[in-house]
Amino acid sequence: MGEFVHGFELLSRVGPAIAVFGSARVGPDDEYYKAAMRTAELLASNGLAVITGGGPGIMEAANKGAKLAGGLSIGLNIELPKEQQSNPYQDIAILFHYFFCRKMMFVKYSLGFVIFPGGYGTLDELTEALCLVQTGRILNFPIVLYGSEYWDGFIRWISETMLPLGYISPEDTELFCVVDSPEDAVEAVMKRLVELKRRARFQHGKGTASR
Repeated sequence: MGEFVHGFELLSRVGPAIAVFGSARVGPDDEYYKAAMRTAELLASNGLAVITGGGPGIMEAANKGAKLAGGLSIGLNIELPKEQQSNPYQDIAILFHYFFCRKMMFVKYSLGFVIFPGGYGTLDELTEALCLVQTGRILNFPIVLYGSEYWDGFIRWISETMLPLGYISPEDTELFCVVDSPEDAVEAVMKRLVELKRRARFQHGKGTASR
């Protein structure tokens, strides 16, 4: 309960934000580190805060990119036995012990996810977001996968195994998109956010007219 309350207090005044996920095991010379940094710069330049897991690797790159662009940089760190050292590029840093509290903060305070190559933790965040959108528990917000080469096997497994067996519906394969440049990642995010904003205005207008 304390972790929920602390998170709500610190994040309740944060404006629109995008969460960036990816491996903690890459360094500054890695192509995905550089791409995450640039993506975060562009997100911040578009007025969006950037939320990461607060650790090294892709998380550090995104926090650093957001700060370099003058945007709000947020890290939601987790107590782990290895890898998860806090990076120094955060304006707001929260340390969690419980994964479920931390994951809820990502969903509650993000308008979309940009997901770079990563391990089990990255896959966990991705599949949970897909499940929440698929079941209507959250808005169909942008879920952008960065790196077609890395995600190719995962995407083919979805379309060639899950879909033919009927475990998902055809429309479920359209809940995410894949990009290979920071510019395309941010364009996909912004395009989807504009669509969601337009839909919200339309629904609000219909509701007003019907009363």
